[in-house]
Amino acid sequence: MKIALLGYGKMGKSIETIALNRNHTISLIVSDSNSDYDFSNSDVAIDFSIPSVAVSNIKKAIDAGIPVISGTTGWLEQYQDVLDYCNSNNGTFLYASNFSLGVNIFFELNKRLSELMSNTSEYTTEIEEIHHTQKLDAPSGTAITLAEQIIENTEYTNWTLDEPKPNEIHIEAKRIENVPGTHEISYNSEIDSINIKHTAHSRQGFAMGAVIAAEWIKDKKGVFSMKDVLNIG
Repeated sequence: MKIALLGYGKMGKSIETIALNRNHTISLIVSDSNSDYDFSNSDVAIDFSIPSVAVSNIKKAIDAGIPVISGTTGWLEQYQDVLDYCNSNNGTFLYASNFSLGVNIFFELNKRLSELMSNTSEYTTEIEEIHHTQKLDAPSGTAITLAEQIIENTEYTNWTLDEPKPNEIHIEAKRIENVPGTHEISYNSEIDSINIKHTAHSRQGFAMGAVIAAEWIKDKKGVFSMKDVLNIG
């Protein structure tokens, strides 16, 4: 399979290594500042760029008829626009806030725990996420996904990085050197606490998941998620 890499930072380089080890070819490498490229020699595109160019990258791949995988966060206010664009142009698109198999299982645990806690008023809910200092957005897309799952199943209506109101989930976003990604959900009461936590030890899990998603989505049409790729949930 011939893979176009849109964004060539640490994640892009990790994806390149895994893709080559799985006998794929890197057909195109696009830096974040480059807008002059084409997909004529590519089967699929993987976007790990920056928020300011992600939507343009995704739409350009859809225009070219190339399935596109995106793990870039920080642009999701335009997510519905991208979905509409993909569907109206018969494209193929998959976005994930996190491609790690372990994190996607963690999403399912978080969703189930929030369902179990939905009828208890004694607990407050908090999210802590820690990433490397080069991560541009805060909170992480993974933390937002976790918060949205909790909101869907509880009386919380929003999340915030600031001092929370009674109906808001507080997300604490920390940036520490050389931390690939840690996410922890805490339910706290005066009596006890319930915590679930996922800790990434390297970027390999994220990169592997992205390559597996690219392998899965080739020759498909439509909008998909990692739940489709992994057949979970």
